Amino acid sequence: METGLQNGRPQKSPHGQEIDVRPVRILGLSGSLRAASLNTRLLRATKRLAPSPIIFNLFEGLGALPIFNPDQQDNTPGSVRTFQAALASADAVLIASPEYAHGVTGVMKNALDWVVASGEFSQMPTAVLNTASRSHHAWDALKETIVTMDANLIQEACMTVSLTGNEMSAEEMHQDKIIASAMVTCLRELTNTVEMNPTS
Repeated sequence: METGLQNGRPQKSPHGQEIDVRPVRILGLSGSLRAASLNTRLLRATKRLAPSPIIFNLFEGLGALPIFNPDQQDNTPGSVRTFQAALASADAVLIASPEYAHGVTGVMKNALDWVVASGEFSQMPTAVLNTASRSHHAWDALKETIVTMDANLIQEACMTVSLTGNEMSAEEMHQDKIIASAMVTCLRELTNTVEMNPTS
């Protein structure tokens, strides 16, 4: 099967013409609200690395979501509707979240709680990043939650990129060969899944 990526560029036909491939929209979610968050920086670097036809967007509104309350699901807050719309328009999701006390961050768990019932994650190709090689509890728990929500967890796209104590900016991460290689692989695996299972 033909894919839309070849060496980071759209494929070409035998006659040298580019094959018309629709954009693959990947939504990045960071589980940290810290301004200097390693996870957010990694996602911003990933945005810089995204080759055509990938359109990578980082959703930065998780901190605006109210605490999940099932009683509000029939009168969904505007910030939640914005989050749901961003997920609905995505072809795949990439999550980078730190570990707090062996658990998933509150901001990430709260965001996921808001979309359990609405179903935006159902069969959504999803990958989870781990930026601390010595930590795995939250990573494992987050993957379990994603699978429970019926997301399509792409194991080949789930990466550990050890950044503990790293002071690199997003631009420096983008230029780092090891980080760039891992994230391009992640994007390719997500994109290949989307292209092999196109939606109508």
